[in-house]
Amino acid sequence: MNYKLFFKKVLRKIRGGTPLIAEYRERGAVIGENCHIHGSIDNGHEFLVSMGDNVTLASGCRLLTHDGSTKKILGYSRIGRVDIGNDVFIGAAAIVLPNVKIGNKVIVGAGSVVTKDIPDNSVAVGNPARVIGTYDAYVDKIQKQFKSSPKWETHYSEKSNEEKIEMREKLLESGIGFDL
Repeated sequence: MNYKLFFKKVLRKIRGGTPLIAEYRERGAVIGENCHIHGSIDNGHEFLVSMGDNVTLASGCRLLTHDGSTKKILGYSRIGRVDIGNDVFIGAAAIVLPNVKIGNKVIVGAGSVVTKDIPDNSVAVGNPARVIGTYDAYVDKIQKQFKSSPKWETHYSEKSNEEKIEMREKLLESGIGFDL
C-alpha cells in the first residue's frame, strides 16, 4: 500500500477538497466544480484566472497571467486574464499565455502553447496551438476505439506482475487500450 498517497487522500477529505484548488480560490481564482489541477497558475496573479466546471490541467501545465519580457523595457510586466470554459482538458506541459480565452468543450494537446483564443468545441495542438478538429469528432473517434480495444479495470500501478505482462503483450498487438 502506498501510505503517502493514502495520507494525501485522507487529508483532502478532512480539508474538504483539493487543498491546491482551495488555495487558488483564496487568492482570487474563480474555479468551477469538478476541476483537477495537476499543473500550476501564476503565483501572485491567480485573481486573473477563471475556469468553469469539469476542467483538468494535466501535469506540468502552466497558466501564465503575466509577460515578464516587458519588465526591462518598460519597468512593468504586462498582465492579462486567462478564461477557461466548461469541459476543458489542457494536456501535460501545455502553456497558456495571458489574454487568452479557451471556450467550452476544448482539448489542448500536451506541450501546446496557447497564444490566442480557442473557440468552443475544438481540439488544439502545437506551438503555437492551432485548431485541428472538433471536440465532438474527437469524442466519436475515441468512443469507437474504446469499443474495439482492450480494457483493464485497474490502473497499471495496481496490477500484478502477470497482469502487467499481459497488458504489455496486448498493447503491442493492438497499439491502443484503456485502463483506469
